[in-house]
Amino acid sequence: MKYVLVTGGVVSGLGKGVTASSIGLLLKACGLRVTAIKIDPYLNTDAGTMSPFEHGEVFVLDDGGEVDLDLGNYERFMDIKLTRDNNITTGKIYQSVIEKERRGDYLGKTVQVVPHITDAIQEWIERVAHIPVDGKPGSADVCVIELGGTIGDIESMPFIQALGQFSYKVGAGNFCLVHVSLVPVLNCVGEQKTKPTQHSVRGLRGQGLAPHILACRSTMVLDEAAKGKLSQFCLIPGENIITLYDVPNIWHIPLLLRDQKAHEAIFKVLNLNCVIKEPRLDEWTNRAEACDLLHEPVRIALVGKYTELSDAYLSVLKALVHASVDCRKKLFVDWIPASNLEDATAKENPDAYKAAWKLLKGAEGILVPGGFGDRGVQGKILAVKYARENRIPFLGICLGMQIAVVEFARSVLGVKDATSTEFDPNTKSPYVIFMPEGSKTHMGGTMRLGSRRTYFQTKECKSAKLYGCRSFIDERHRHRYEVNPDFVSRLENAGLSFTGKDETGQRMEIAELPNHPYFVGVQFHPEFKSRPGKPSPLFLGFIAAACGQLDVVLQRCSNVDSNSLLKVPAIKTYQKKSSLKPSYRREYVLESVKGLNF
Repeated sequence: MKYVLVTGGVVSGLGKGVTASSIGLLLKACGLRVTAIKIDPYLNTDAGTMSPFEHGEVFVLDDGGEVDLDLGNYERFMDIKLTRDNNITTGKIYQSVIEKERRGDYLGKTVQVVPHITDAIQEWIERVAHIPVDGKPGSADVCVIELGGTIGDIESMPFIQALGQFSYKVGAGNFCLVHVSLVPVLNCVGEQKTKPTQHSVRGLRGQGLAPHILACRSTMVLDEAAKGKLSQFCLIPGENIITLYDVPNIWHIPLLLRDQKAHEAIFKVLNLNCVIKEPRLDEWTNRAEACDLLHEPVRIALVGKYTELSDAYLSVLKALVHASVDCRKKLFVDWIPASNLEDATAKENPDAYKAAWKLLKGAEGILVPGGFGDRGVQGKILAVKYARENRIPFLGICLGMQIAVVEFARSVLGVKDATSTEFDPNTKSPYVIFMPEGSKTHMGGTMRLGSRRTYFQTKECKSAKLYGCRSFIDERHRHRYEVNPDFVSRLENAGLSFTGKDETGQRMEIAELPNHPYFVGVQFHPEFKSRPGKPSPLFLGFIAAACGQLDVVLQRCSNVDSNSLLKVPAIKTYQKKSSLKPSYRREYVLESVKGLNF
């Protein structure tokens, strides 16, 4: 087993996750089997109880692991399926060591950070690195490890110590360290400054790790003078210094690494020159370059609770991008805080209220994502009602589906007090209820999590057609509340069709309005399994409906397996970028890589 460690210096947010993902993709394109591990030095056992405002979204894996959002990047770039153990946290390590101590596994020894914590970290890495994640038997060839945070953080010191020991343990030729650092350009002089990176490398060496490759984040290509300084003062060959400069979209990052021969540098360090192959990235290249030339817009209103931080809905944005690219449209997302649609905001902040409704009414599709808590619920209900009554394509995810059920009960059934017990535990009309097996005393890991099976009740519905007319699908879940089965017959008799249910038939997984252009709510999170070139079928249907292409997509999906849905066409089919319409507010044809925001 070969190991590539990715660390970061100077500041956070440099794009270590995208860099690690891109390295994995590049090595995979060279014919190697690759897996990945993310180390998060925080004390939480997992990301499940962390606020989206502080940490971004919680990414959910097939096995129910609630993990850091970088594992979503790994899965999307490398097209692999990771496990909860591929995310290491300080909490997990200390918990495992304390459990061993309580059992007496240490035979009376004094339990210390060195060697017990550091040994546990190394053992965890070795064990997880051998778990196959690409659907094939046997271990991967290379494990890419990303260490969260920046060099010098006090909480990461045990991991630095462990990784230093680990590099010595596995031996030269089996361990490659890629250090991602910042090379800023001062506007006043226009000169690239290498001192921050020099200090970062010095700090890394002081803790027992020596980088083999430098990946320098900068707004422009690293000039020869700056590269020469870094080579001289950081003791790294010039050919091992890579520039990760600003590019139109993040799909270009693997191409930057390829063009600068990063794979050859890694292979040289890992003694893999005998198996070196030129990376095959033709399809990836076409997709990245095609994205830059998209010009016909599609506008989506995202009505949520955490709209101040885009990372809170990162996988939703990625899934929208994947679908938009396949529909050959340029995605524009208008972020609408749900509470700004409410009557209370009309009185307190009329400008925000008017702006929110203007964005909603100008959208070609409305999406209500998952979330927790009652803030903004009334605004989400109003957004769903607007989409339903005005026949605007709508996609509701998790809470978004529950909100759609509540709105339908209120507006169509006339049950004015219909709600969820999440918002009113004592309601007399609980159309959404707490799941019986859920815990009301513990939050972490107690939801309905991971891959669960959904059975289609009919193959004539839009969702079944989008999935290739299968009998069932497996999608990832993360929820505590569900549609009350006692009210399902009333809802269906009034026209809301539950086209997908679990194996018991008691849990509602998919809700649709058959007489609506596209009105779909799902209890699961389809965004977690969307991939570049293989978009989530439901997101593809949503974007296609917003573009007026749904009938074409449905016809194709009915005859094609959903794993090989619409492919990105050749670049020559796109018009020039100069015809781009500038009137829209936020552009999300992949994230623009500017400043520090990979």
